[in-house]
Amino acid sequence: NYELNTNWQISFLGNISKNEYTMIPENRDTEFGTLNEALKLTIYFEGQEVDKYETYFGALSTTYQPSTHLNLQFTTSAFRTFEQENFDILGEYWLYQLENNLGSEDFGEVAFDRGVGKYINHARNSLNARVMNFSHKGNYNNEDLKVDWGFRAQKEAIEDKISEWNLIDSAFFNYPHPNDNIGGEADPDQQIVMSELLKTQINLSSYRNSGYMQFSKDINNITINAGTRGSYWTYNEELLLSPRATIAYAPLWEKDIVFRAASGIYYQSPFYKELRTPEGTLNHNIKAQKSTHYVMGADYLFYSWGRPFKWITEVYYKNLENLIPYKVDNVRIQYLANDLSNGYAKGIDMKINGEFVSGVESWASLSVMKTEEDIVGDYIINADGSSSEAGFIPRPTDQRVNFSMFFQDYIPGNPNYKMHLNMVYGTGLSFGPPNSEKHQDVLRIPDYRRVDIGFSAVLKDENKKSKIKWLNAFNSIWVSAEVFNLLDINNTVSYLWVADITGRQYAVPNYLTARQLNAKLILSF
Repeated sequence: NYELNTNWQISFLGNISKNEYTMIPENRDTEFGTLNEALKLTIYFEGQEVDKYETYFGALSTTYQPSTHLNLQFTTSAFRTFEQENFDILGEYWLYQLENNLGSEDFGEVAFDRGVGKYINHARNSLNARVMNFSHKGNYNNEDLKVDWGFRAQKEAIEDKISEWNLIDSAFFNYPHPNDNIGGEADPDQQIVMSELLKTQINLSSYRNSGYMQFSKDINNITINAGTRGSYWTYNEELLLSPRATIAYAPLWEKDIVFRAASGIYYQSPFYKELRTPEGTLNHNIKAQKSTHYVMGADYLFYSWGRPFKWITEVYYKNLENLIPYKVDNVRIQYLANDLSNGYAKGIDMKINGEFVSGVESWASLSVMKTEEDIVGDYIINADGSSSEAGFIPRPTDQRVNFSMFFQDYIPGNPNYKMHLNMVYGTGLSFGPPNSEKHQDVLRIPDYRRVDIGFSAVLKDENKKSKIKWLNAFNSIWVSAEVFNLLDINNTVSYLWVADITGRQYAVPNYLTARQLNAKLILSF
């Protein structure tokens, strides 16, 4: 930052980041299924995955304040990212049926083999993206009237190379099977069939321009905020206008309560990965996803035990249009850019925070939500050969109940030694088998449960000198220890799908990290 004079400043922000991740899978034994069909999967792995990410960012900004009421800012920035995803993973697996007779001496032991096979996952993917933009922001504030405005002109250039394939060999037979029984001879061009194959190279260059204007005004104990945002993208030549408004009312009651209501149209213009179809091509007819919001809420400030608390409640309904359906595979999102869906999201959020223990902040929240989508033109073939619409299915974010609590306490008379407890519970998200139709994604991952506990201590602060002289060079020293997933719960994050010779697929759960200890030392000077 540099101050040219009292009304004019200039600043620069730069960031360079380089990250490399090497992942070597470990052999695994996983028991899963039910009492009636208890299964065990043993996999021996070879290979590894190496991912590289480099990002470069720079922004030059200048702020000019010609008067106390007017503030102007101009910014130019550039961003570039290189991403590489490389892996060759070979898995050799044995699928066993476990003895499920409670009266048997071999209960829980391997009864017989259900299947044996191999799979190979290969990828050599790279992404190179460049984004440059120029933007302006301004605001005018005069007593009870405030006006904000801004615009941005942005150029995007993307180069994407994809080369990946998956091969499944079940009981030493390629799956899916080649058409080798036609005419008694195998087709030499179909000796190896990939379960998944994608090779493509895409170059995309476009301009994205946007602007906004917003007004805020106080009328007695009512605050009104209204404005609109517009954007235009040269790729699909789509012009978007999204008006929105919020009103807050604070009645002159003895209790400190504020009521809020808001409505507006929100567009999310797709970025590159939302344009790309599963076949590796771009959908040039894609449109921005649209959400019309209706929100009502209230904030209640109160005192209990002589300490301040705040209760927040919001009820909402969102009408969703032009959605781009997607599937979640572990941590990868695959957009189905050829499909289109409409849906909704509705729910209620509640949160209370305050000093449950004097001097330290704690909070608890509860959310209940339902969100579904209906894919346009998606039909189900019935047993009698007729077809019917698939109808609404849960979205991948459909988590009906989510509860979380963060509680802090300290040793009485010595607040430098603190303890915190974190608890989270969430009902399971939806998923479906790989390479299936989207309307089949109606299965549920088990509920998520987690408890963390932590302890922290202040070894030195600004108001206290240490007996160890060299420690006085620091303003403060904190040390903490935390136990994540204290109860060592196996939380499912995704599924590994394996097949037997018949082609039947089995969902084997992948679990998040088990109990883990984290120690931290914070020095400030």
